[in-house]
Amino acid sequence: MALTIGTILGSYEIQSAIGAGGMGEVYRARDSRLARDVAVKVLPANFSADADRLRRFEQEARAAASLNHPNILAIYDIGTQDGSPYIVSELLEGETLRERLRGGALAMRKAVEIALQIARGLAAAGEKGIVHRDLKPENIFVTRDGRVKILDFGLAKLNAPQGEVLNHSNIPTVDSATTPGMVLGTVGYMSPEQVRGQTADHRSDIFSLGAILYEMLSGARAFKGETTADTMSSILKGEPPELAETNRNVSPALERIVRHCLEKNAEERFQSARDIAFDLEAMSGTSASVALPARPASRRLWPVVAAIVVLLAAAAGVFIGMRLVHVPDPRFKQITFRRGYIGNARFAPDGDTVVYFAMWEGKPGDLYSGRTDSPGERAMGIPDGVVLAISGSGELALRQNSRSMGGFARAGTLTKMPLAGGAPRAVLDDVQDADWSKDGKDLAIIRYIPATTAWRLEYPIGTVLYETHGWISDARISPSGDKIAFADHPTPDGDDRGTIAVVDIASKKKRTLTGIWSSAQGVAWSPSGDEVWFTASDSGSSRSLFAVSLHGKLRPLARVPASLTLQDVNRNGRILLRKDTARFEIQALGPGQQHERELDWLDWSRPTDFSADGKYVLFEEEGEGGGTEYTIYMRSTDGSPAVALGHGSALSFSPDGRWVLTRALNSNPAQFVLLPTGAGESHQITHDQINHIRGQWFPDGKQILCDCNEPGHGQREFVVDVDSGQARPVTPEGVTGGLLSPDGKSILARDLDGKLTDWPAEGGERKVIAGFGPKDIPLQWTADGKSLYF
Repeated sequence: MALTIGTILGSYEIQSAIGAGGMGEVYRARDSRLARDVAVKVLPANFSADADRLRRFEQEARAAASLNHPNILAIYDIGTQDGSPYIVSELLEGETLRERLRGGALAMRKAVEIALQIARGLAAAGEKGIVHRDLKPENIFVTRDGRVKILDFGLAKLNAPQGEVLNHSNIPTVDSATTPGMVLGTVGYMSPEQVRGQTADHRSDIFSLGAILYEMLSGARAFKGETTADTMSSILKGEPPELAETNRNVSPALERIVRHCLEKNAEERFQSARDIAFDLEAMSGTSASVALPARPASRRLWPVVAAIVVLLAAAAGVFIGMRLVHVPDPRFKQITFRRGYIGNARFAPDGDTVVYFAMWEGKPGDLYSGRTDSPGERAMGIPDGVVLAISGSGELALRQNSRSMGGFARAGTLTKMPLAGGAPRAVLDDVQDADWSKDGKDLAIIRYIPATTAWRLEYPIGTVLYETHGWISDARISPSGDKIAFADHPTPDGDDRGTIAVVDIASKKKRTLTGIWSSAQGVAWSPSGDEVWFTASDSGSSRSLFAVSLHGKLRPLARVPASLTLQDVNRNGRILLRKDTARFEIQALGPGQQHERELDWLDWSRPTDFSADGKYVLFEEEGEGGGTEYTIYMRSTDGSPAVALGHGSALSFSPDGRWVLTRALNSNPAQFVLLPTGAGESHQITHDQINHIRGQWFPDGKQILCDCNEPGHGQREFVVDVDSGQARPVTPEGVTGGLLSPDGKSILARDLDGKLTDWPAEGGERKVIAGFGPKDIPLQWTADGKSLYF
């Protein structure tokens, strides 16, 4: 049915028509309930009588709604009115790729940028078993700010991912009613298997992506004949002209990527969209916009509003995989069986003994020793000893007295002790990771420098090989002893998104081997030393096992439906892994309520703020459900459904509740973005080279207190003007984590001597606050500004 302006569908008021296609008409509408503009796609009434069209329309909603990714159109709602079903989605401003291509070929940089975002969206869909099957320029939308969105999963087919049982998933299953031999898709972008009417899996979308990328680079369709039959024949038997014939700027590497996508035999194509994204990213020199959580050590508002988050370690186990070098399908053997948390684990020199830190059944942690050939473990009586490395002679390098540096980052005292027993001996403070040289005489360390808030890789201790104002982890010396591999994380807040890198010990030259991953933890060398093995994810928090050569060639070693963290590799090529199952939950007591209510939403709900009236909680989803750039939500404490506001890292509500301060995760350096809680458009408020990490509002809503750092400098506190984005420093380098007083006049932070100090926001003489010890952490001021929760 054609809708007129003012027509009401549920809580949506039609404002204007946007367009129409084979699967329905699209309108701009106003969501009266949440006071925002949305897009409404309506299936005409005469179509709803067609059972197949109706099934495909509903399938579009279910398939797309199960996805949560910045490069896939977000679905908000579905309904039916007067016999006509409709879907409500985010409203996009921009143009389709077809409209963009009417001007001819795109610049290579722009084509690669668009293809990279398409590949990321397809990778997210593929991991949930969803195949688009109608990928074409008309179904690719480019927003005004350059974001690419994949539209129209109306032909999507939900397949079980390889090796996964669907009814063990929370993805709703959809029976494919496609008749064998039926051709679905759009001629010119269909894969050979679609043309033949055969089953199409995720590799069919890869073929379509290749055809789209070819057209973006050349300005002409890869497959086009005078008739439909001619076009189909070209897809089955023909090859498109060389790209160099139409665009001399296309590099041979990009030509190879396109050709690899357009292989006639699906087995010879790229086998995953993730691999395409990796190659495009490596070729373009950009980093993937994948992000994983910045998880602060403290939740400053919890004591005030009685909101509690608990990390439930449903199961955590250490596993050992058998000789992955020569076995295509790795075998796993579980060696721990208790419930609790496991930290680092390492092989002892015999290759069968494993030493690891664990906290079982909620009891205090200890260092344990176990075997790969039998269950059980022996407590070693080192209650806070996190194992970092074990030398060939059996000497342990431990981290004790560990403290959180935010998120996953830790620092503590480096100690040594014999594996056979004895008391640990302190070596150095502020150390996160360490690894022994082959002869066991020296240590490579990762160390935090409080005075400059920098992280350093040193080998031997005292010799700096690499320094960053992000943070680094997992330093491992190569078997040949000439290189060190590590995970390089771009932001200093402990977020584990990052790249895998190596540094040459002699030249001190660092080389990045991979693009950025949403989660990268666990690094080790292959026994031969020609590859770095690591665990990472580009879709959320479920890490898989990968290998990368020193030339940047990536290959998967093991993909399983779990989150793995590589711990160690012994000389026989056996791999020690930790498998984690965990989630965050939110419990809150809202205004006037008598009992706490569970307010978490997906798998990793991390709360960051309450509205001033206590009626809404602000949180971000940082795991698989939240996507690569997190999804920011607000939810009423009455338990009504959460409202998705946008992507990024959530910081706080504005004093008037109209805006949410967020940090964009796809910008480098990170910038502040305001998201509206009701009517309005999001907008970036900072546009400079300062890296914006954390922020809190001044009471007047006109300024923001920011933990920031300038290029080449350590973190400190800045005051940011909301209207202009201008920032001015108010503390020396190294003074961070400021807590703004309720009147906005003073900033509470530790000075370089570790003393809790009151710094005037407008400048002036600082004042030391008495009565606080070095381990006391201020959390929140009382409303009158006279006392502190800590």
